[in-house]
Amino acid sequence: MRILRFLAANWAFLLAGVLLSFTSSFGQTYFISLFAGEIMEKFALTDGQWGAIYTLGTTVSAMVMIWMGGLTDTFRVRALAPVILIGLALTCLLMAWIPAAWMLVPVIFALRFFGQGMLVHLSVVAMARWFVATRGLALSISATGFGIGQAILPVIFVSLLTWVAWERLWIVAAVMVVVVLPIIAYLLRLERTPQSIAEESDVTGMNGMHWTRNQMLRHPLFWFLVPLLLGPPTWGTALFFQQVHLTRVKGWALVDFVALNPLFIVVATLATFGAGWAIDRFGTGRMIPFYLLPFAASFGVMAEAPTIPVAALGLCLFALGAGMQATVPNAFWAEYYGTRHAGSIKAAATAIMVLGTALGPGITGFLIDRGIDFPDQMWAIAFYFLFAALCAAIGIKRAGPLAATA
Repeated sequence: MRILRFLAANWAFLLAGVLLSFTSSFGQTYFISLFAGEIMEKFALTDGQWGAIYTLGTTVSAMVMIWMGGLTDTFRVRALAPVILIGLALTCLLMAWIPAAWMLVPVIFALRFFGQGMLVHLSVVAMARWFVATRGLALSISATGFGIGQAILPVIFVSLLTWVAWERLWIVAAVMVVVVLPIIAYLLRLERTPQSIAEESDVTGMNGMHWTRNQMLRHPLFWFLVPLLLGPPTWGTALFFQQVHLTRVKGWALVDFVALNPLFIVVATLATFGAGWAIDRFGTGRMIPFYLLPFAASFGVMAEAPTIPVAALGLCLFALGAGMQATVPNAFWAEYYGTRHAGSIKAAATAIMVLGTALGPGITGFLIDRGIDFPDQMWAIAFYFLFAALCAAIGIKRAGPLAATA
């Protein structure tokens, strides 16, 4: 009953978060990588060259995010969302028309910046700022947009690829983005300014402060968390970016591997809501060091997976981590650093996340070109997650006295 009352009172804001998350799909790696084979064939690219292009475009988007992300501390989502959505729609149209390989760099930049960067940032910052006692639940509901997109879009678009030119499918993506515009405008017609929300809620972080981004960057806790921030986007992006290569090496059909997405989403969604409940009850500090462990187990299983059913197990483990990733770190920033400067603080974390999504395809593509197939890289990735979890545990423990006031 509590959840039903919460949904009834806040459905417009929550649905806006879901739609922003869903529409970010067109700039997410799992969607772009569906066309990797066609893109590499059209422009005669190797895995390493395609990975390098993707890395360069995504890295530039991460740099721009550091500045642009702070705009959410000044402007309403209602004002920013139409600009971002129009930019994403135009970029999808450009992807359908692109005539030369060099143009892939600015197009990938724009897809990653508007989609995976700003739309995700808008959704997360809005939920963290609009909700306090139910922040975990709000983030969980908003994150279902990612799950819905990942569950249905790959299956639909891979099926359409068999009889529709891949360029035309990007036109379809552009139309879908445009359709969201008036809906978002209607849902957020009553949204207040970020400053008024921050002043009314006045939720402080560690040491009873509203931390600025510079203060956060000068505190060691943030740097202990950098490996954690990099891990899931770096290697999770690599997993979906290299799915064409992975299935080829393993001898699986791509359509069979993509068909696991609904299972992935079900597990991830359950984990997201479980993590949201735990955040509202226990806080994020107790969860931060442990939610990377399913990622480590996942890559270990995937490395040795001989069949699609075993791959499904590995993907379910990955989904457990991905579900918690959608809520735990996003709630952490507001809980530990306050809400007044949530936009600029989260922008720094988002920039690191976007940088991670740039590194994963570049590193794995480079190694593939040198004869180290992606499955052979997976055990090293699993050990990376264990290392990142250890760093996070040390950082949280060192911040204990300050964190007690959060």
